[in-house]
Amino acid sequence: MPQYLIVYLGGDQPSSPEEGKRHFSKYMEWLASLGDSAVSPANPLKNTNTVNSDGTVTTGGTTAMSGYTIIEADSMEQALSNAKTCPFLDIGGSLEVSELIEMPAQK
Repeated sequence: MPQYLIVYLGGDQPSSPEEGKRHFSKYMEWLASLGDSAVSPANPLKNTNTVNSDGTVTTGGTTAMSGYTIIEADSMEQALSNAKTCPFLDIGGSLEVSELIEMPAQK
């Protein structure tokens, strides 16, 4: 079954610890609703650095990517349908959904 990468972009920080707990609870419910199709469900990112083409390293990233989830779905349409119900959208974030390409095995 094809796998899809859902990338989390942006999103507002919770205004209080209680709001953060409510949002996290909704997010965990969403992940649970995906069942076994959530191959790699919750992968937040922190401490991003960028390795530039000249080999130098700069602190921070060049995108607003804050995490990702990998799911299995029958089609892009199903993956998009799953993404549209993600509560990350409720906090002003957006999601990019990409189909992962299976690379041939290397010897």
